[in-house]
Amino acid sequence: MHSGLRHPTGADHHPKGVTVQDLTEGVARFQRDVFPAKAELFARLAAHHAPHTLFIGCSDARVVPELITGAEPGDLFVVRTAGNLVPAYAPGADGVAASIEYAVAALGVKDIVVCGHSACGAMTALAEGHDLGGVPAVASWLRLADASVARTAAAGDVPALVRENVLAQLANLATHPSVAKALAGEEVALHGWVYDIPTGRVEDLTATGAALAA
Repeated sequence: MHSGLRHPTGADHHPKGVTVQDLTEGVARFQRDVFPAKAELFARLAAHHAPHTLFIGCSDARVVPELITGAEPGDLFVVRTAGNLVPAYAPGADGVAASIEYAVAALGVKDIVVCGHSACGAMTALAEGHDLGGVPAVASWLRLADASVARTAAAGDVPALVRENVLAQLANLATHPSVAKALAGEEVALHGWVYDIPTGRVEDLTATGAALAA
């Protein structure tokens, strides 16, 4: 029995059939080719952790922050959640809140990016009213986007919901004490992006919808 949450393409398997063995071979290539070429960088990173940006993106395997931004190891502090959702601050144990607080208060990041993307499975499920009865934890998590759904004018409009959701998560970020304090002191800036998978374009919603330069 399948849940109502489907990959937007309907594909059930990775088209290239990547296996754990492929990943193991990738580790070997990294150790043989990539690591030696960046040995000086890794030596510095071993004792120095100072990312400049907190990047909050979707867990979707097609959205790779370092690839999209051309970032090097050590540049981004990355948090990935289903639907790039950021719960509003509440007391208690919360892995997302802890990561945000650490990035802002301890690491002193200067920018926070919330990045949504095209064909997002979470936003598609919400926009199209999929049956999530088979995935109750997912259904509960996605209720964090109820306000975004309510503010999206047309039912079924996935791109509009993706954008509305990014803006809503920026608002949620501002409820976190560490972020609110940094914003008040003009020590951090918030950015809302939408990444378009088939074209590679990135739209900056916080800069009047402008596409970022390639």
